[in-house]
Amino acid sequence: MECGDELIEKVIRSAIKVHTILGPGLLESVYELAMMVELTEMSLSAKRQVEIPVIYRGQDLGIGFRADIIAESSLLLELKSVDRITDIHLAQTITYLKLLKFKRGLILNFNAKLMKEGIRRVSI
Repeated sequence: MECGDELIEKVIRSAIKVHTILGPGLLESVYELAMMVELTEMSLSAKRQVEIPVIYRGQDLGIGFRADIIAESSLLLELKSVDRITDIHLAQTITYLKLLKFKRGLILNFNAKLMKEGIRRVSI
């Protein structure tokens, strides 16, 4: 599935379901595993803790980052369990999108009182 509005809406529905069942206040890793269950049940392909290499002048620098979840090989999901999404979280997500050569991502803050308040769409 291409990274369009339909995919994003399915992921958001999954995040809302996870948040409704588990509530706020848990570790990010718990939400990550729960999201994998929901995405799989929606027949979406998803991988967690995906390595994002840093390539400089054609060489892999051997250091990199890890994406929390990549859905359908096209949508980056950065999961958080923080008081609020900050500029640093946004910058991190934009960096990951550039390195992955993706256009769209979601920051999902499961510590929000209401999940819809913890969703930030990111496009580059």
